[in-house]
Amino acid sequence: MKINKFLPLIAACFLLAGCVEKEIIDDVNIETGIGYDLKEKEEFEGTIMVPIFKPDKNIGNFTYSATATSSRDLLQEIQRKSAQPIVTGSLEIAVFGEEMAKNGIIEVIDSFERDPSIGARVFLAVGQENAKDILTGTYGNRGNGIHLSDLIRHNMENKNLPETNLHLFLFDFYQKGNTPYLPILKKVEPEVIEIVGIALFSGDKMVDTVPPDKMFFFKLLTDKFSKGSFKVNIDSKHAAIKDLKSKHKIKLVKRDPYKILIEIEIEGVIREYTGEMLKPATIKKIEKNVEKQVNEEASKLIASFQEQGIDPLGLGHFVKSKTRGFDYNKWKDDYKNLIVQVKSDAVITEVGVVE
Repeated sequence: MKINKFLPLIAACFLLAGCVEKEIIDDVNIETGIGYDLKEKEEFEGTIMVPIFKPDKNIGNFTYSATATSSRDLLQEIQRKSAQPIVTGSLEIAVFGEEMAKNGIIEVIDSFERDPSIGARVFLAVGQENAKDILTGTYGNRGNGIHLSDLIRHNMENKNLPETNLHLFLFDFYQKGNTPYLPILKKVEPEVIEIVGIALFSGDKMVDTVPPDKMFFFKLLTDKFSKGSFKVNIDSKHAAIKDLKSKHKIKLVKRDPYKILIEIEIEGVIREYTGEMLKPATIKKIEKNVEKQVNEEASKLIASFQEQGIDPLGLGHFVKSKTRGFDYNKWKDDYKNLIVQVKSDAVITEVGVVE
């Protein structure tokens, strides 16, 4: 009897499966990357990147460009230039030219939200100068879309880039007391793309950047766990520290005026030291210098955010969660006067040879 109850459901699954529209890979152009560059007035130039699968199993790249006023118009314009239908189900990355990012990007991203074939984990990035240059070229041997998404993923997992994707951008954008951020890409050689910083947004408009040498400190403040690296000076020498594990905790210490304490715990290893053999006293000194540098650099970043009225750390959202009757209108003034203390605790767990 139980089997009979589920028979209609099983039959419906088979019938619905037959309704799914099939697309043969050789008969479509698969969009793996898209770029937007601001033109005059409300127009933008859109560039769609598709992989070309060659008989020798190498993957080439081809781009289509057109001018439009909306993502839908762009796709229609480019469909008229393509011999096969363009499908969006494999989109890996969307890149916005710098001018486009400064002008506002939420209208374009809104089209991503409404397209069920585009996943929430698609990467978004800002192209230093313009997006078309980023998408036009040949990087690696797996196609440009895969290469650029691997570039961002690798730097999130092993370097100083904080976690980012379409879902996280939209969460920060719509969440009061948060402001979003995106990685910045630059073509440094004809076949090499590099991450050259982090773009900071106010609403959907890019207003500032975090340079590469400050990204480590930014990641310590925004990600729970970091695997970045940075250099610390000690006397006339320097040591390269690789961060193995870190986490931060935010505490609301006081109200009226608001005061916040950010505690950062770092466990790292010394990968390089320009001096002679490391002694325990030297290691202690390096730990203190790491803490001092982290406290200073993190405090400078936060002060800069307060001055510009942007909140990529989500401090407004944090204070709201701790305050009954929280008023965001009043918070705009309170945020500028917010007292933030950064206190770090660094532990070197491995140094190689010790005297």
